[in-house]
Order: sequence, then structure tokens, then C-alpha cells
Amino acid sequence: MEPNQQELYEYARKRVKQKKRVYFHFILFFVGSIFLYIINKWLNVNPEQDWYLWAITAWAFLFIMHFIKVFVTESFINKKWEQEQIDKLVARQERRISQLEKKLEKDSENTQTETDNTTTPTE
Repeated sequence: MEPNQQELYEYARKRVKQKKRVYFHFILFFVGSIFLYIINKWLNVNPEQDWYLWAITAWAFLFIMHFIKVFVTESFINKKWEQEQIDKLVARQERRISQLEKKLEKDSENTQTETDNTTTPTE
């Protein structure tokens, strides 16, 4: 495999793994929520309070954050976006270096001209 194809394959493998974990997290959340309800209501563990709702709500928040990270954030800030940002920064640095080199050349020309003017006698 070429290095570029290997990189694309690794990125695709990473994305599939991330999505697989989100699906597993959802199944675990669903089964866990049912389990928490059963513990609270059917097994009468502190049944006067609906504590399972707080646990499910907190878990749902974590699941939503996980979902957003994988399906929203990663879809916008992906490998292509990263490469575009790197290219922009490199281009900006190259422009800045070019400007500094031009300024340095101009300054050295001015210094050379001043040196020539001081060594040439004026009548």
C-alpha cells in the first residue's frame, strides 16, 4: 500500500471504531436505563424517590456529548479540515518569511548604499 492509501485506511478504520463505540454506548445506555428503573421500582431500592431519573439523565447527557463528538465535531473537524489548516499556516509562514527576506535585502541595499556614499569623497 502507498503511504497515502495507508493513511486514508487508518483514518477510515479510526472513524469506524469511533462509530462502533457510539453504537455500543447507546445499547449500554438503553439496557442500563432499564436496569436502573428495575432496581428503583421493582426491587424497591429507595422507591419513594425516583433517583433512577437523575442517573439516566446524567448518563443521557454523557451519551449526547459522545454522539456530538463523533458525529458532529469529527465530521467538520476531520482529516481534510486539518490538512487545510496546516496548508494555510504554512502559506502564511512562507509569506512572512518572504516579506522578511525582502526587508532584509532592502536594508542591506540601503546599508551598502550608505557605505558607498561615506567612502566616496564629495567635492
